Amino acid sequence: MSPNLAACPCGRTDAKGRVQSFAHCCGRYVGHFDSTPAPDAQALMRSRYSAFVLEDADYLRATWHASQRPATLEFEPATKWLGLAVKQTWETGENTAEVEFVARYRVAGRAVRLHERSRFVREEGRWYYVDGDQY
Repeated sequence: MSPNLAACPCGRTDAKGRVQSFAHCCGRYVGHFDSTPAPDAQALMRSRYSAFVLEDADYLRATWHASQRPATLEFEPATKWLGLAVKQTWETGENTAEVEFVARYRVAGRAVRLHERSRFVREEGRWYYVDGDQY
């Protein structure tokens, strides 16, 4: 099956509870950052999760705020992403927002639960990940 027809890694569902395809969900942002930026902080956070699953370092770096962007990005070998749950989204200002989420994955057989409250900023119509607090 084409990756664009497969279920989106972020797990977002439609009104009927069906998982959206990658092409209709995060795929329209991942790989198209220049022409189709995520419309809000939650969409950016979900697309960044999908980019981690797909190991798309270019998208992750492009959507990281310049003040915090790492020079390089490496992925942990043998990581298997298991799912994403968005807990809450807050608009904290006209151009700032926060998203609380839990991402689950396994690395070398060990289960990991990443619970974070991430901060985002919008500059020139584009949302960027700034940083986050892990719980």
